[in-house]
Amino acid sequence: MYARIIVDITHEKLDRVFEYSIPSDLEGMLKVGTEVLVPFGRGNKETRGYIVGFSKICEFDPEKVKSISGICEDGIDITARLVALAAWMKEHYGGTMIQALKTVLPIKKKERVKEKCYVRRMVSKEEGERYLEQFLGQHQQARARLMAALLDDEVIAYELLKRKLNITKTVVDALKERGLLTIETEQEFRNPIRAIALEQKGIPLIYTEEQQNAIHCFCRDYEAGIKGTYLVHGVTGSGKTEVYIEMIRKVVEDGRQAIVLIPEIALTYQTVMRFYRKFGERVSILNSRMSAGERFDQMERAKKGELDVMIGPRSALFTPFSALGLIVIDEEHEGTYKSEQTPRYHARETAEARAALEGASVVLGSATPSLESYYRAEKGEYKLLTLQNRATRQKLPEAEIVDLREELRKGNRSILSERLHELMEDRLRRGEQIILFLNRRGYAGFLACRSCGYVVKCPHCDVSLSSHRNGKLVCHYCGYETPMIHVCPECGSEHIGAFRAGTQQIEELVKREFPEAQVLRMDMDTTKTKDGHEKVLSAFANEEADILIGTQMIVKGHDFPKVTLVGILAADMSLYTDDYRAGERTFQLLVQAAGRAGRGELAGNVVIQTYSPEHYSIVDAAKQDYEQFYKEEMKYRSLMGYPPAEQLMAVLLSSEDELLLERGCRYLKEYMQMLLKKQKKEEIRMELIGPSSPYVGKVNDVYRRIIYIKSETEAALIEVKDQTEAYIEINEGYRKIRIQFDLNPMGVF
Repeated sequence: MYARIIVDITHEKLDRVFEYSIPSDLEGMLKVGTEVLVPFGRGNKETRGYIVGFSKICEFDPEKVKSISGICEDGIDITARLVALAAWMKEHYGGTMIQALKTVLPIKKKERVKEKCYVRRMVSKEEGERYLEQFLGQHQQARARLMAALLDDEVIAYELLKRKLNITKTVVDALKERGLLTIETEQEFRNPIRAIALEQKGIPLIYTEEQQNAIHCFCRDYEAGIKGTYLVHGVTGSGKTEVYIEMIRKVVEDGRQAIVLIPEIALTYQTVMRFYRKFGERVSILNSRMSAGERFDQMERAKKGELDVMIGPRSALFTPFSALGLIVIDEEHEGTYKSEQTPRYHARETAEARAALEGASVVLGSATPSLESYYRAEKGEYKLLTLQNRATRQKLPEAEIVDLREELRKGNRSILSERLHELMEDRLRRGEQIILFLNRRGYAGFLACRSCGYVVKCPHCDVSLSSHRNGKLVCHYCGYETPMIHVCPECGSEHIGAFRAGTQQIEELVKREFPEAQVLRMDMDTTKTKDGHEKVLSAFANEEADILIGTQMIVKGHDFPKVTLVGILAADMSLYTDDYRAGERTFQLLVQAAGRAGRGELAGNVVIQTYSPEHYSIVDAAKQDYEQFYKEEMKYRSLMGYPPAEQLMAVLLSSEDELLLERGCRYLKEYMQMLLKKQKKEEIRMELIGPSSPYVGKVNDVYRRIIYIKSETEAALIEVKDQTEAYIEINEGYRKIRIQFDLNPMGVF
């Protein structure tokens, strides 16, 4: 018997399967997905690899085939279905098989098992009492305390004895040697849901007719064995989470498991609380803020069947459930569901691929679905479930658009318009809460000289540095920091300053304008710690603050009943970026932000401040009219040939050698043009754009170029990708150039 193995050599542009013989001592111990040690190369260096299959016949000379050295002691096995999913990802998104295998493996190695020790009494109660008298008579107080405790409780936690009774290891060992007690251990899984465990189960909910219809539709299909993809399009506050819970309950009752994907770690706290009330300790979470030990334990619990529901961002999709029945993707329109590493997979498409392998269903949910999802629902590929009303029957908040150009004409140069300022005073007087949203972190934007126009840039990246309140200029791409400058290095002028307001500056302004108000700020800078998100959100939920200022992480899925006013400070900040999705992103952000207002018994108001009050993204967002926005945006997408009207593939090339990169781009373009000519003969319309410099042409001293290819079909693009990868592999000139493929990219590079 021979094993087919993918060897872990990611630094090489080598992507092939190697055959190894299975030694007799490992027969019956290996399976698809096992991580093994193998001799590799001329020097037979011991290297890790993953088994992807077995064969009775060797394709090479059996005498030259090397043997597997052993199983990795600290290795993590990949389930056979996840190996199959990795193969699909490699084929669909490019990259190597080892990169795909590592992607479907959220935990890279085994962690130290956490054990809990117990002390158990091994003698009868009568005998124990005799020993207690003996210890007291001999003035052995510690032994007497230990035996007295064991007479009260036959089994006691070792930690409790040390902490409460001041019993040392020496005393325990002495009684153990005499056969009076024994020490037992059991594996203790680290629980990442400490605070939530204290929550009480919620009262039964009364579902609206729309919610009932959505739940019934899913359950009817599930009972009939129909496994498809559903798009739950519900306005903010329509009770989408409650619908997910009932769908999951149906699957769990059938003995299967569910995965719930959320776009932000910040959403974990509130989401898990809701699920915990329904499913108790059979719910867990998985995210990057957890320790390696906590993540390892959750994977082990999932493998052992101790969990029914896993909640987390994109990587939670690869939870090793043995009987997966449902994958829910909440806020499915979010860009965070797209990976920025090779393979550049999208969680939505990958979830559908995994569901097909597992015989599971997929549920997508959003108040502002991605155009791709809604397009597929219109074509009948997804089943559309609509929730047009809020679950509480509360009206959607009243939204008004404030033209910032008019504010300037009035002489108001503050970031807060007169109308927003007036409403903030009113809400504070009433004891209600306010959210101010600005999609920008930090103290200010870029630094520029008013005399010569010089912009302070990162020396390693082709981007401007952002100023922060700590007196530092920071690059948000590579992390480069330098002290604040007060004199222009180009012309020596002192007229150098920051442009654009950031969250820190807004916080200072609000505190000056409303000194009596308690203010919280939530952005990447204030949530760096492990529990940073939870601390800010729980403080605001407990009404410890009146105003919450933040970036887009505060407008996604949070439910604060006392919030009656949302101020969107610069609605068009994301509108005029060089990205074909700019209009869609702006609309989604505004609707999501507006949806945080008026979710309780009190009515809500939204103030949208903008320099472009006539733009359809902003007008439709104020009306919360998704259908109208979809029609307008699809006209633009169809005219320009952008997804979902057509398919798009980006080829990103990067290298430290700029001249080599330019030469590599030129040759690659020529080869791709030849491929496109072949496609045209088959009457498949395709278009090649570039190579050109991306939005950021250099990051951390690495130069970048981009080539775009458009096509009517995804299959045609994948064929071009496959042939291009083969061309790159056989040409040594590309060894020093990193090449990534991105199918339907979520943004510009």
